Amino acid sequence: MELGDLDAKATLAVAEGEVPERRRQGVERLLLLQHWADLHAEDPQARPGAVPVSRGGDRLVRLGGEGTPLAAELCWAELAIAFETGAIALRNQAGQALDLRHRLPLLWALVQELRVEPWVGQKVAAMTRELTREQAAIVDAAVADAAAESPGRLLAIAEAKTIEADIEGYRTRLAEEAKRTGVWVSRPKAGDLVDAEEGEPGTGRMSAKLPLTEVVEGAAMVDDVAEVLAVHGDHDPHDPPTRDQLRAQAFALLVTDPHAAAALLDQADAPPSPETEDREPAPVPKRKRRPATLLVHLTDQVLRVQVGGVARVEGLGPVLLEQVADLLKHRQVTVQPVIDLNSGHSVNGYEHPTAVKLRTRLRTVYDVFPHSTSRATARLDHDHPTPYDPDGPPGQTGDHNDAPLTRFHHRAKTHDRYTVDQLGLGAYRWVTRHGLARVVTPRGTKKVQLIRARDGTITGEIYRDARIDIDYPRRT
Repeated sequence: MELGDLDAKATLAVAEGEVPERRRQGVERLLLLQHWADLHAEDPQARPGAVPVSRGGDRLVRLGGEGTPLAAELCWAELAIAFETGAIALRNQAGQALDLRHRLPLLWALVQELRVEPWVGQKVAAMTRELTREQAAIVDAAVADAAAESPGRLLAIAEAKTIEADIEGYRTRLAEEAKRTGVWVSRPKAGDLVDAEEGEPGTGRMSAKLPLTEVVEGAAMVDDVAEVLAVHGDHDPHDPPTRDQLRAQAFALLVTDPHAAAALLDQADAPPSPETEDREPAPVPKRKRRPATLLVHLTDQVLRVQVGGVARVEGLGPVLLEQVADLLKHRQVTVQPVIDLNSGHSVNGYEHPTAVKLRTRLRTVYDVFPHSTSRATARLDHDHPTPYDPDGPPGQTGDHNDAPLTRFHHRAKTHDRYTVDQLGLGAYRWVTRHGLARVVTPRGTKKVQLIRARDGTITGEIYRDARIDIDYPRRT
């Protein structure tokens, strides 16, 4: 059948069918790389008349991490020709394929079962290359346990577990990376002044690589100066600068005239003088110590077993606990009481209370749109899965009716006829207007087949030929 003959439902079916086929092709490529390595496991130097390595002869090398077999170094050039790709890139992929087979067997089994994207497996293999075989097994178990989650979530888990598995090694890498800091200025290339698509006439780029704490504090300082410039800068009232432009002005001032930047900040911090206190000057934003909220997640595992000190910072990802201490050094820290995620609360108004939003974000971890990779931050919208009815009963807003979504996903849900049921705290069933059904939980997104009563009411789902045992609310 020609694609032009397909309606929307049939097109979606073809798209769904493409997923396992794409994954199968990725698995076949990895199997080919492993087989090629197996075919070239014999030591080239043991062959009669072998050219010595000192004269450029072939030799056995380890492409993967600890525990992977050796393979001939020069054999990959020929396979690269067959694949129509570069030999160096192909050798890197071969190392990842061998890492999967020999160091990450649980993840490799999931990749072969087409439950995990092959490229995700390769990415995890690359992350764990420097770990010992035993340390890699820790990451392997954690990623395999989260197999139902989206690629972005799997990689986030793998990243944190890679740090946790070898904290001392990660500290060493941090120290080494700290020596490679610097500031670089881009040089314009020929054509940049007039290229309408990629050129940047009259501007330049300056990039800096700094320790994480200095990046965070430096960004905060740029924001502070930008806030003062927004009030006291010399701007065209008919064409006020954007936030990015204000931050660029602030950065330029800090770099080119730090004394002027300091004077601006002092002006923001200074109390009014007797000569000026009776006037009504333009308001200057008052600088405050930037706030920080520290959320500590406790489970029975944490209470019973001493685990590695790895934390997750919103917007930064996994970091060591000592890095958290550095980040909090110049912050106003708020210590919150224990948040029980098993409890709930409802109110009569439309807006979700702050406490409800926080509990929901901590439960869901991510935006709850199917397969989303966006983390549940304070910037997300909080939607009512069951639409709010101004004339309806009390208690419509609360933990039981709260779905954090990005603005785009919120708009799609609202205007493109999605049906969403909140099945419990942190669990949501989505049905698209063309009948695609998914269940989203903190464990990821599951493709499901709906169970319907004679009247069309959804009474449950089937996932992997087994009913999901939850008492779902009924929708007519």
